[in-house]
Amino acid sequence: MNVVFAGTPEFAAVALEALLAAGHRVPLVLTQPDRPAGRGMKLHPSPVKAAALAHGIEVAQPRSLRLDGKYPDEAAAARERLRAAQADVMVVAAYGLILPQWVLDLPPLGCLNIHASLLPRWRGAAPIHRAIEAGDTQTGITIMQMDAGLDTGDMLLVRPEAITPDDRTARLHDRLAALGGEAIVDALARLPELRRIVQPVEGVTYAHKIDKAEAEIDWREPAPAIERRIRAFDPFPGASGQWAGEPIKIWAAQAVAGEGAPGTVLSSDADTFTVACGEGALCVTEVQRPGGKRIPARQFLQAVGPLQGHSFAGRTP
Repeated sequence: MNVVFAGTPEFAAVALEALLAAGHRVPLVLTQPDRPAGRGMKLHPSPVKAAALAHGIEVAQPRSLRLDGKYPDEAAAARERLRAAQADVMVVAAYGLILPQWVLDLPPLGCLNIHASLLPRWRGAAPIHRAIEAGDTQTGITIMQMDAGLDTGDMLLVRPEAITPDDRTARLHDRLAALGGEAIVDALARLPELRRIVQPVEGVTYAHKIDKAEAEIDWREPAPAIERRIRAFDPFPGASGQWAGEPIKIWAAQAVAGEGAPGTVLSSDADTFTVACGEGALCVTEVQRPGGKRIPARQFLQAVGPLQGHSFAGRTP
């Protein structure tokens, strides 16, 4: 098929590569504008832009697609480029812009979205993070016929994926990205025969965008909930507590039995330290100090000494 692709992060770049490997022609890619990153805050292309340029594909980076919005000239230019592409279908994966109705209506076969959850659970921006945070045991990929709502379109194809007890967002992301690439190639191959299934009203949840303010651990919460959030926020934004006025990111920990004032270090040995929570305790095995790298807890303990009896501050009312 003639496919216009819209996406921005690595999750989307994997799908673009899968479409190209399957033999689809991609005359145009839409992606977010280059963003400043790194110590020098230099502009960097999105992973999708980098992949498109590597294949010699034309790239458009409008800040908006709304013809009546803040950047009408950019939207109008994008419309002309989309028309010129003469796509059969548009494939969208984590693009970052809402598609107005004129875009949804442009391709003869409409716009298909690769969404990283089993809809209608976890509509929205951060389905992988929120599934781990909530303790879900299963997620997956939904190929959806897009409409004007937020992830509300009819489902065309669903591919489930188990969430293991030790999954972190980065690891689950990579599996779902590969699964998404496989699913969209399969969906395009079988598009005429796929039945559109209206999403059920029951079971709708929203995966709100991750905020940096969520990173600070609230030690009053149950240990299993904190453990899940640590895994969900890896690699961004990380989960952190305060020790001696210093923010310490906690990258790996396990919920264990224990009782004490929330935030108090109950025990500390050569390799780990255990912090009391609202229910149970958290045995910490990997941390990161400001400006440093991730290190095993034992290296942190070698530097600061035994922590038993000390307090890890966190979120307060």
